Amino acid sequence: MFYSNIFTWVILPLLIFFGRILDVSLGTIRIILVSKGLKNIAPFFGFFEVFIWILVIGQIMRNLNNIFLYVSYAGGFAMGTFVGIQLENRLSLGMAIIRIITGREATELIRVLRSQHYGVTVVDAESPTGKVKIIFSVISRHDLQEVVKDIKKFNPHAFYTIEDVRFVSEGIFPSREPWYRKTIPHSIKSIRKGK
Repeated sequence: MFYSNIFTWVILPLLIFFGRILDVSLGTIRIILVSKGLKNIAPFFGFFEVFIWILVIGQIMRNLNNIFLYVSYAGGFAMGTFVGIQLENRLSLGMAIIRIITGREATELIRVLRSQHYGVTVVDAESPTGKVKIIFSVISRHDLQEVVKDIKKFNPHAFYTIEDVRFVSEGIFPSREPWYRKTIPHSIKSIRKGK
């Protein structure tokens, strides 16, 4: 009886909580994959997302009088949304367009970006405060932090915006290994070393 109560009021709510974190995280990543045009991978995530959801809902339906399951379900949903967003940020899927508008001399910033093999387009323009340069570049989201560091280093007062890009057909991009070739072998080496 004691162990049955422990399972019903402690272990089962924890299982519901963690199951919900997993299924909502998978759902968040699935939606992001679809929005990035990676439609072939998204169904794989969708299958496991719904499978876990069915298991969780099945347990709640069997234990309708357990209020802790409801709280665990809602808490898992909230935490799963947070975890899914963090995972997507770590994976940095897709491309982004960065627009830099600066009234200062931008020759050094442009030189640095081009030396790193980013395709850079520069347009002379006029703003309410005078002549400016608009610098456009489409970059991998994986490289976004490095580019922002360069902007802050060479032109700290520049105005810049960043937007996701759904599709890119042509362009100049640094040749780098895909994220999974770097991440997966490194993770395996860490496991082998016991880190």
